Amino acid sequence: MKYSKLFGKTSKTVSSEEKIVSNKLLHQAGYIRESTSGRYFFLPLGQIVQQKIMQVIKEEMDQSGSQEMVSPVLHPLLLWQETNRDKSAGFELMKIKDRRGMEFALGGTAEEMFIDVVRKFQISYRDLPFNIYQFSTKFRDELRARGGLLRVREFIMKDAYSFHVDETDFKKEYQLMSDTYTKIFKRLGLSTCIVESDNGYIGGDYCHEFVVESDVGESRFLVTKDNSYASHEDVAVFTKQEMNLNELPQLLKKVKAKRGNKMEDGVKLHKKPLWQQIKDVMFVDEKNRFILAIIRGDYDVNEIKLKHIIKANELRHADDEEIRKIIHSEPGFISPINIKQNLDKNYELIVVADDSLRKICNAYGGANEKYQDYLNINIDRDYQPDIEADIAMAQEGCLINNKKLIEKKGIEVGNIFQLGYYYSNKMKDATFVDKNGKKQPYYMGCYGIGIGRTMAAVVEIHHDDKGIIWPEEIAPYKIHLLVLGKELKVLEQATILYNKFCKEKIEVLFDDRQDVMAGEKFADADLLGSPYRIVVSTKTLKINGVEVKKRDSQEQKIVEIDQVIKLFRVCR
Repeated sequence: MKYSKLFGKTSKTVSSEEKIVSNKLLHQAGYIRESTSGRYFFLPLGQIVQQKIMQVIKEEMDQSGSQEMVSPVLHPLLLWQETNRDKSAGFELMKIKDRRGMEFALGGTAEEMFIDVVRKFQISYRDLPFNIYQFSTKFRDELRARGGLLRVREFIMKDAYSFHVDETDFKKEYQLMSDTYTKIFKRLGLSTCIVESDNGYIGGDYCHEFVVESDVGESRFLVTKDNSYASHEDVAVFTKQEMNLNELPQLLKKVKAKRGNKMEDGVKLHKKPLWQQIKDVMFVDEKNRFILAIIRGDYDVNEIKLKHIIKANELRHADDEEIRKIIHSEPGFISPINIKQNLDKNYELIVVADDSLRKICNAYGGANEKYQDYLNINIDRDYQPDIEADIAMAQEGCLINNKKLIEKKGIEVGNIFQLGYYYSNKMKDATFVDKNGKKQPYYMGCYGIGIGRTMAAVVEIHHDDKGIIWPEEIAPYKIHLLVLGKELKVLEQATILYNKFCKEKIEVLFDDRQDVMAGEKFADADLLGSPYRIVVSTKTLKINGVEVKKRDSQEQKIVEIDQVIKLFRVCR
């Protein structure tokens, strides 16, 4: 490709508000342009990189035994209604109607679609297992699209779905996909941490994210120093230390407490440690149920864990008016003790206690009245939760298996999910015929990689202050060929070299511009990030050579013109 003919040139300007390096560099280098918020054009250079990423994924997925296909982008809404995900997906699911009035979902994930196509066949246990995948445009009506390609509303995903006779067979595929993903990301120049995470509205019991460590990432996860444990904050667990269980329980006492509504106000007033105070957080779910989450004062409630415990899709904080008029309690002074006695009859209240409350004795906290607190609160004797479980948010410094947790941030580039029978039990005829001739639901898994997000992650990791440094596997062009000087013989020699590269099918971007200064050409080459730069100039021709430099090195060397093609033919 001749740079003079390339659509999408470099830009020297970018919004001063842009803080994400990948978005800034991809914009400046002419790889992408934003259409509307969260939707991007992939310009010719960007499309080449995107296709190369997909090719790497395809090669490794095919090597694993997976088979590529493609499903429609518009999903009949009836399929999503079969699994109730038309409601659980919430605001992220986009819907449209055609002229016949038929409703469709713009696919965010494709579990229902792949089950729908599989159930059109008479699947036998002899046909299982199999793994089918696609590259397909996905749509998420994100509340806040941000971070360039890191959080968008429209993107290409590689999504795969595997079908099995049972969990034992599935676990083999789950490990195979984990190994395959590690190979994929390694070829793309990315080192990933495999992190336990939350399935969200995908369903199933467990999943893992492949995370590239980066400060711009939205995935907050916790790991031990030896990497024996790695978990997303949504599901991370930790050891909750026993505090004062050697104390004898004291009589429950109600006292005046003219204080503010913050936890620190209780600490200051009662002169007792934060961990001994009960933190009470009132939520409301999509079913209009009130959920009182209670936890030790030095911990925070993990809303994801809480959602799973109470089987809710959405949670919001109850407002002050609801607490006063429906619960008949007082904001900042809520207590689990006798809280249901005055509850309006038309409402349901579920008290969920974190298991950390078993680790303390003689706690203190609100008394459901303004400026009234209880002292010496003890679980079981003074209140009985409806549910007792782990609803605590892990923090850096907490212990797991006597090892400290370290907090990190990263970019999620892929994920693998155990689905089990989550979909096959909900969708009609999602079955296979077993050895005994009986119909059984198939056991499933799914596996995704975001293409644009992966591209952005590569740039976040592989760049310097001059621009992008593409790994050779996915660089748009292997060589960036520059011609310096206005002498006709220099341009002629560079053109001859360019034509030889093309004949040898060695990817080359030829900066053939005659009206651009050398400094600008060098800057553009660094910005675009091809692995090798070759310069043909009056100076190099005097010694019958060209200057060759790797993008990630300061070293420059002169190579004889006759040896250049041979050198890069060997490098392929």
